[in-house]
Amino acid sequence: MGNYEENYLAKRPQHLCQMCGKCCRVVTTSIPYKKLVEMSKKGDKGAKDFLSLFVPYESIEAARKVDAGIVDNIINRLIDDGNYREDDITFYGCKYLQDNNLCSRYDTRLDLCKHCPSSPWSIVPPGCGFEGWLFWKREEIKQKIRHSKEELLELKLLRMRTKDEETQKRIASVENKIMKNIEAYKKYGSENW
Repeated sequence: MGNYEENYLAKRPQHLCQMCGKCCRVVTTSIPYKKLVEMSKKGDKGAKDFLSLFVPYESIEAARKVDAGIVDNIINRLIDDGNYREDDITFYGCKYLQDNNLCSRYDTRLDLCKHCPSSPWSIVPPGCGFEGWLFWKREEIKQKIRHSKEELLELKLLRMRTKDEETQKRIASVENKIMKNIEAYKKYGSENW
């Protein structure tokens, strides 16, 4: 991710978790199940950790029986973002979630769990305590990207007025850095902010 998310995890307020267990009961990833398995076999730590915790549901309908609200929330958000492909989505449930919504291995839980939600663009269950906070974090990043775009326009004007070749190179270097930050959020729609 871009520079704007550098301290996201450190600033995430833990007290917002309502300990409802919903984020463990029904989850999905942006990576299709077969690819996750392949990545895990090749030694990818993130894929291995995820598959060591989460068991895939047999179908979307099986996951809906566990919690239709979560499944529909995720699918609707993916549809809205233009990222929904039914063949690529698998829902999972954590094998360590107990009936009382607590984790049976909380003290030894993996970073994957400690860092949930891991991004301002994480899709959380309806009513999650993090919902509003994530919205504000997304809006802060969008505002910074919009500001960066304004800076790009100013740099473009400056470059047009500058004759010195060395100064032109320095301006282009700054423009490239700004463009990389904007590009880092492309999958979230940064070109439209």
